[in-house]
Amino acid sequence: MLQNTGKLAGCTLFITGASRGIGKAIALKAARDGANIIIAAKTAEPHPKLPGTIYTAAQEVEAAGGKALACVVDIRDEQQIGEAVQKAVDKFGGIDILINNASAISLTGTLETPMKKVDLMLGINLRGTYLTSKLVLPHLLKSRSPHILNLSPPLNLNPVWFKNHTAYTMAKYGMSMCVLGMAEEFRGQIAVNALWPRTAIQTAAMDMLGGDGVGKQCRTADIMADAAYAILSKPKDYTGHFVVDEDILKEEGIKDFDQYAVQPGHPLLPDFFLDEAPESLVEQMEQHGATPAFKPPTSATSSSGPIESTFNVIRGVLNEDVVKSTQGIYQFDLSGENPGVWFLDLKSGSGSAGQGQPPIKADVVMTMDSNDFSKMFAGKLKPTMAFMSGKLRIKGDMTLAMKLEKLMGRMNKAKL
Repeated sequence: MLQNTGKLAGCTLFITGASRGIGKAIALKAARDGANIIIAAKTAEPHPKLPGTIYTAAQEVEAAGGKALACVVDIRDEQQIGEAVQKAVDKFGGIDILINNASAISLTGTLETPMKKVDLMLGINLRGTYLTSKLVLPHLLKSRSPHILNLSPPLNLNPVWFKNHTAYTMAKYGMSMCVLGMAEEFRGQIAVNALWPRTAIQTAAMDMLGGDGVGKQCRTADIMADAAYAILSKPKDYTGHFVVDEDILKEEGIKDFDQYAVQPGHPLLPDFFLDEAPESLVEQMEQHGATPAFKPPTSATSSSGPIESTFNVIRGVLNEDVVKSTQGIYQFDLSGENPGVWFLDLKSGSGSAGQGQPPIKADVVMTMDSNDFSKMFAGKLKPTMAFMSGKLRIKGDMTLAMKLEKLMGRMNKAKL
């Protein structure tokens, strides 16, 4: 591990999304120097699936030797950010470092990504980063060693990083473009840099994307905390860099990277936007027991024809009420004239549907002929009758399978 040197003692860091994961790891690293940490995040109450709140993170910061200020902040809300910034200045006298860590992710294609998720990603990743930077900048200009550090990737314009998740890439690259622009705009006044991991980092988001088997292919958030510490310890003329964690730690003399591995010696999964193509990442994950949520569609699966037409109508009737009343994830394994695997997510957000494996493990898998599938969603064949006649095989929650009839009714009203 990179040793603390005390360079951040007395510095005040404003960190978005610091209640867990990489944001919290950076906070704890700085706290060991005796830094002041503003934990700006949304989680004030315990989440049923995600660890920690802003208050538990604040307790850990103070236990590590720092001072903490927990602020409930949605970084899409200008007023909430402004109030948190003012509280930080009132309590600590200023702000020296901004860490733009908060981020939203949905690794879905254009047709499968509801506009609500597009707005969420652009609102948090791009607008939130820009807005938080804008409101903190006046205080950074008064600091002796001011830094902005965005957790975002190098601007790799290879189309392979756009084709499967254009909306996410646009949003994430928006954070990187903030680095590119602000580094030049404030050159000589504020250091503005980006940091990205060489390999996957074990976080709640990674567990969601890769399933139970992905953890052993990851490094811990400590490597990002050490890399961030190395950047923040540099003078303000170190600016405009898109830093990869492993590279800067090698420059700092770190040679043993097994110490950062969740399972030392196990093959590691490269992160997005660097050298490995998405298809290679999927193959590596599956070889070691993970189930990637972002698996690109294969050429063997047709993306046109009657099944695609059916799913276009399905997408048109999805909304939060349907999701709330269903709470299930469906996988359709189709054979016959239009074979392929399709999914219907009626468990999260406003729902999504599309080609390929579902984003997380399906609650019910329905296997049938593609023609019978079209008939079923056209209202010409009820799931109950399809099951009883042997045309439909169901694995998983039978109740959820029967709930599809409500969605089919909506579709018929939409004139399938």
